[in-house]
Amino acid sequence: MAEHTADEDEMSPDNIRALRRSPRLKLVLPARCRSRSGFLDRVVISDISEGGCRIDSLALVLRPGDLVVIRPDGLEGLGGVIRWVKGHSAGIAFDRPLYAPVVDHLHRTNLQFIRAERLRDLPGKLRLAA
Repeated sequence: MAEHTADEDEMSPDNIRALRRSPRLKLVLPARCRSRSGFLDRVVISDISEGGCRIDSLALVLRPGDLVVIRPDGLEGLGGVIRWVKGHSAGIAFDRPLYAPVVDHLHRTNLQFIRAERLRDLPGKLRLAA
């Protein structure tokens, strides 16, 4: 039987939600994600807060603790660390918090489902799901 560790308790989804300093806001924002190991993929940011975001990708090869730079379309890269991975999703804690007005603007301008002009930029399988 596998041994249960305190680290696993700290990184459980319920504990991570409780530790968040600000609520995550839903959005659909295409981005690029690059890890220190060289992994580069088109992802979709599906929620965001001042302290981090959730990314979705069908090609995730990331692990908790990996350092990444996420570059949302039209913005500079945001450094962070992968905190959790579940299926095709991962949580990123930003190195530096975003300003609340920036988070609010991203949420408002990317809240609706993908507009036709942005759909063509998504990876093929995500395009089919949209």
